[in-house]
Amino acid sequence: MQNGLVGWILNVTDEWRDHRDDNYMDRWKEYERLWRGSWASEDRTRDSERSRIISPALQQAIENHTSEIEEAIFGQGEYFFDIDDDMKDQDPTDVEYLKGYMKECFKKNKLRKAVGDCLLLGAIFGTGIGEIILKRTKELSPATEPIPEADAVAIGVMEQEKINVILKPINPQNFLIDPNATCIEEAMGVAIEEFVSIHTIAKNIEDGTYNDVKIGGDSNPDDDLEASWIDDSYDKDKVKVIRYYGLVPEKLLDSADEEEFIEVFGNSADNPVEDYKNMVEAIVVIGNDNMLLKAERSPYMMADRPIVAFQDDSVPGRFWGRGIAEKGYNMQKAIDAQIRTHLDGLALTSVPMMAMDATRMPRGSRFEVRPGKTILTNGNPAEILQAFKFGQTDISNIETANKFEQMLLQATGTFDNAAVAAPPEGGAMAVSLAGLIKRNKRTLVNFQDQFLIPFVEKAAWRFMQFDPENFPVQDWKFVPMSTMGMMAREVEQLQFINLMKTLGPDSPLMPVLMQGVIANSSMSNKNQLLQQMAQMSQPDPQQQQMLQMEQQYLIQKAQTELGQLQADLELTQAKTINEVIDAQLKPEEAKARILAAITKYMPSEEDKASVEFERRVKLAELMLKEQDMDNNLAIVQKQMTKSLKDT
Repeated sequence: MQNGLVGWILNVTDEWRDHRDDNYMDRWKEYERLWRGSWASEDRTRDSERSRIISPALQQAIENHTSEIEEAIFGQGEYFFDIDDDMKDQDPTDVEYLKGYMKECFKKNKLRKAVGDCLLLGAIFGTGIGEIILKRTKELSPATEPIPEADAVAIGVMEQEKINVILKPINPQNFLIDPNATCIEEAMGVAIEEFVSIHTIAKNIEDGTYNDVKIGGDSNPDDDLEASWIDDSYDKDKVKVIRYYGLVPEKLLDSADEEEFIEVFGNSADNPVEDYKNMVEAIVVIGNDNMLLKAERSPYMMADRPIVAFQDDSVPGRFWGRGIAEKGYNMQKAIDAQIRTHLDGLALTSVPMMAMDATRMPRGSRFEVRPGKTILTNGNPAEILQAFKFGQTDISNIETANKFEQMLLQATGTFDNAAVAAPPEGGAMAVSLAGLIKRNKRTLVNFQDQFLIPFVEKAAWRFMQFDPENFPVQDWKFVPMSTMGMMAREVEQLQFINLMKTLGPDSPLMPVLMQGVIANSSMSNKNQLLQQMAQMSQPDPQQQQMLQMEQQYLIQKAQTELGQLQADLELTQAKTINEVIDAQLKPEEAKARILAAITKYMPSEEDKASVEFERRVKLAELMLKEQDMDNNLAIVQKQMTKSLKDT
């Protein structure tokens, strides 16, 4: 007999499953067949169609889109997120430690592959979903231990308990959600249903994770839940498990028996709202649709649901998004129809056919045509047998299929490898790929906001709660560290190279641009190259010292030359002053000579009068010379000032 909680969850999930299957399941299956290249009779475009070929156009679009987004996320290796440090925190080592700790755990648990699978599922089905699993494991590592009272060491294994946060990709065909919700947080609950190996159930029962219940027999096969429903399923040693994360009635969680189920849901016909009061967040696990394996209130400190999901392309007001397969579905069907029509026609025009008179063939003979075959006829073979064919195959079918393929690439926002084998030069390629890069960026933004950062935050909460010794409790702010995808990176690299060609090798910007090209590349040793370039950009200490000495020598030489020029200028000024003074004194000397000559031949009546006259003449000459010298000095100063200004 089912208990009340199991019956309530199965009733809810059945309604959710019916809504999902009626609206999406058939299309999802066809999308997966087109991606894997698997033909099914329901995929025929006409009843007379015989060819089963499937064009790889949609496969290429899905894989190109997925690889472009994955490259944008992990373009810098494992550094796909960062932590904003508090501005008041003067010690950044704590943030670096936490980033290194989380990235080490993610790398060990193969997060990159899990994210790639979620991106691929999102491109096919329109929505990528992941389940966050907390696993406590015991890690073994080689170790040595000294032996007491002996000069030796023991070699053995050290056991250490470790908390691991694992991301598990979930196929949308295994996921159920409240149809009224547009995101995980708004839903009343979500559920994951899948087949699990029975030994996993036994181990969880033994560890006490699950209740000790008896699960009778094998589970009923369900093609919609198989990991790969295209392949033949294995129906032994497996259990169907439903993991429910969401709100449940509190009374059913505390006392989940049949009477409680009747009490909660038996008296609400007039007011259905009463059924959904007093609900609590819980985790419930059900095995084979009848046994309660686990039921508990949410054990997480933030009471969050361990599910993250994103839309490859947004569909407003809906949880299920729009993927590459849905965008290119119509063109893919058109391409397949054209190619199959061409192949069906080619079978009629290229394979020889024979018309014959059946009445003139030997009785009981089996007619067939092959090299070396002898055909028996009752009469002239030229009259009985005639080879013929149905005209010629129209080659325009292939041309039309190529045009449809271009439309598919346009609809999906991807590119054709052959189309960009010889890309245009310069900005022409950037313009042609700008639209594709922007469309991929929309998916990248959806992934970061709806999937990546919520996953990192929930993983951090798990580490804080269950591993506080290694992960301190604090309100950390996580930010994505995505880079450009492959297409955007190639476009930017081409622009850098063209710019370097324009500047030339002697430009001072050349080392900076070269560093940008190397940093933007995907080379495995780019860090070493960047370090070498940084060392090359730093001058040699000896060379730097020589340059300083050379500069000092040049400065001293310039100062010496300047001093010599000043001395020469002063000498020139002194010579100029002397020449000016000489020029001014020559007329006065001439006057003095004239006076002296005059006084020499004057009649001397008295000696005193002669002496007095000569004294006065000399005094007049001295006064004239003193006045002339003052005037000449003023003239020289003016000339010196003017010459200095001119120089």
